[in-house]
Amino acid sequence: EISLGLVGSEMCIRDSLNSVVAALDGQERDTGLDLNALNEMSDYWEEVLEFYRPFNTSPRAGSAEVYIHEMPGGQFTNLKEQANAMGLGHRWPEIALTYAEVNHLFGDIIKVTPSSKVVGDMCMFLITRGIKPSEVCDLEPGSLDFPESVIDMLSGGLGQPDGGWPKDVQKVVLGDREPTTKRPGELADPVDLEAVRAEVAEKLGRPAEDDDLYSHLMYPQVFEDFQAFIKDYDRVTGMPSTSFFYGLNVGEEISIEIDPGKILFIKMIGISEADLEGNRNVFYELNGMPRESQVNDKSATPADLVTKQKGDSKDPLQVVAPMPGMVTEVNAEVGTKVKEGDPIITLEAMKMLTTVSANTDGIVTEIIVSKGDSVESEDLMARLES
Repeated sequence: EISLGLVGSEMCIRDSLNSVVAALDGQERDTGLDLNALNEMSDYWEEVLEFYRPFNTSPRAGSAEVYIHEMPGGQFTNLKEQANAMGLGHRWPEIALTYAEVNHLFGDIIKVTPSSKVVGDMCMFLITRGIKPSEVCDLEPGSLDFPESVIDMLSGGLGQPDGGWPKDVQKVVLGDREPTTKRPGELADPVDLEAVRAEVAEKLGRPAEDDDLYSHLMYPQVFEDFQAFIKDYDRVTGMPSTSFFYGLNVGEEISIEIDPGKILFIKMIGISEADLEGNRNVFYELNGMPRESQVNDKSATPADLVTKQKGDSKDPLQVVAPMPGMVTEVNAEVGTKVKEGDPIITLEAMKMLTTVSANTDGIVTEIIVSKGDSVESEDLMARLES
């Protein structure tokens, strides 16, 4: 594909490179590219695309709904995956319409990365709470724990749209927080690149390259998670796509080059039935030698299917999950004295962070969830006493 993109934007014009080459063949602007070679590449990538079909949520045919929701392409696929992960995929038409309404609630903003994601976060937040965008301005200021991205944007973290943010929406979302009208860069702390590079190198245990440095500066948590993955599993780029996504079939053999000239041959021999704890014994050959490993099959006994205690969101002494997600941080512990608005639990749902705060002053008497736990809407996560 040819992609002519705007800097910092997801809006782009795309067309098939093969079609452009064919259309200009023999003309004044003949590209000189080999059309036969390009068609062979097209056939190759068409085959590869099949491996990614379960992850490709883009429509395979033309659609005019983009004129209604105005989602950039990247946000479209991300929001669909987010909706599916939260069990709301069947409500996509409602979600797309809500996205458009949230955009107008914010003042019909320019939707680029990351502002398009903020609109999506607010959209999913309202959908899960049963709140219509038209009802937001009637809410009590500071009464809900809005997504962190929404709070940051309306606080001025992404800059200011022409004319500023809608004051009534700002008041409801920010509560007593004071927004800024300064350019975000003016508020950023100065960075000593070489000092940060040294810190990153110390954590990595090796010299930090430019990619390491800038990845850490722009996406510190993502970079940290990626390094933790590398530490546990090493780099998996040598694995065939099908093996990485779907695993091996019994009798299938693959080869993985882990270093120049160092190749592992892996053959799947068999997989046992799951035991009561969901563990399976996996039998395979590694370079012709029989091996056996025990793997926990989360699909056999998924933790998130265990019945969890539901809470009462109207009880200020109960901390209840406002939406499905994963606990990324427990901000308090048993015995902590908290005031209304203090953070208790941080949840993440497909990159959307939401801080669940105390609804009243009190003392934390019980923390029911732990970091990494999955929760559903209305699950009880903690208790307070006044």
